[in-house]
Amino acid sequence: MAGKTTRVVMPQLGESVHEGTISRWLVKPGDKIVEFEPMLEVDTDKVNAEVPAPVSGILREILAKEGETVQAGAEIAVVETGDGAVTATPEAPAPAANTEAPKVTQEGAAPPAAPPRERGGRASPPSGSAADLPARRGGEAPAPDRGGEEHRYSPGVQMAASELKVDLSKVTGTGLGGRVTRKDVQDFATKSKAAPSAPPPAAAPVAPAEGDQVVQLTRVRRLIAENMARAKATIPHAWQTQEADMSGVVANRAANKAAFQKQEGFSLTYLPYVMAAAVSALREHPHVNATFNETELILHRDINLGISVGLEDTLLVPVVRRADGLSIAGLARAVNDLANRARSKQLKADELAGATFTVNNSGTFGTLFSYSVINPGQAGILTMEAIVERPVAVNGMIGIKPMMYLCFSFDHRVLDGLQAARFLTSCRKWLEAVDLETPVY
Repeated sequence: MAGKTTRVVMPQLGESVHEGTISRWLVKPGDKIVEFEPMLEVDTDKVNAEVPAPVSGILREILAKEGETVQAGAEIAVVETGDGAVTATPEAPAPAANTEAPKVTQEGAAPPAAPPRERGGRASPPSGSAADLPARRGGEAPAPDRGGEEHRYSPGVQMAASELKVDLSKVTGTGLGGRVTRKDVQDFATKSKAAPSAPPPAAAPVAPAEGDQVVQLTRVRRLIAENMARAKATIPHAWQTQEADMSGVVANRAANKAAFQKQEGFSLTYLPYVMAAAVSALREHPHVNATFNETELILHRDINLGISVGLEDTLLVPVVRRADGLSIAGLARAVNDLANRARSKQLKADELAGATFTVNNSGTFGTLFSYSVINPGQAGILTMEAIVERPVAVNGMIGIKPMMYLCFSFDHRVLDGLQAARFLTSCRKWLEAVDLETPVY
């Protein structure tokens, strides 16, 4: 084999993650790979991630097949870099923030030093998109994207677009931070060729087996299913709800939202108010911030709030750590950051672990009551529902007020109805005590 060979190993995708399952190779033996371009997709028990190529070269051999679970540090592929190949340098920007680049070892040489990374594993710039990265050796060329801004495409993407005669400005990127990958280009070319084909015949009655579509579950979806089934099978769920008068919260948000938007750059929502109410109630009722351990209860010192983030094909619950040390504005910042990085696949696995209690905002979709499934290891989950103006009794008269149901699913092994009701009452009273003077910062 001519040229130098580099052995690519499975990266460690988080401090507590020691193995991953290869869900899909994005390249095949003989393909040219480009440094920092996605090379494969890996699933763990906490997150799925695209893993970028650590070097440029030709993929000669795949050592770990799709569906195989591999320990961090194990060899997964062999790449021929050849003379003059572009490799990672300490000065180059780190790969996108949702994963670390695979470690590499060259035959007969020690592993090179890893590129510097910011604390927490996030690379700079935070968006991780191709448009934010300077041109590297190997030459990412700029091209106008559909928003009129400059966008950079890697050499591999440009080569594929040239071979397949694809206009890159029309390709929607599915890579990290919306980056266009070679597979995006190939898929676009395939769909373009198929487009002129004759339309399917008019719908007609068919046997169910013929008309059904089979969708294979991803590893993450299978793990969610297993986790929820285990939760319902092992946790005796109980449920309570109370109605909260949100007049003060609505007024406080209305008074602060313009200044908040100007200062923070994103909208102030009702979620951080409910999170603050939950934090206050958890301080008052520490048994709710606990884990049932068969023969004992573990009362957690820190309040780490899991926040449900629904995506098109999965559900993630990133964690706001030590939420009891944050103001309403601080909670809003934390949620905005985690939600944005969840949607752009830039979360690290450790950011999805360690929650001691969960808050869910299903009311954003207009729901009025939710019976949520408890995450194993927690005593409960609090759901905020839609805020709806309803007629209510006010000092013996009928008035219209913005009302919201708070729904609480709890582990009956940890909490009895009385304890659960007290916790829920504390949440409601905190929200109803908010007024125009309640500080956001």
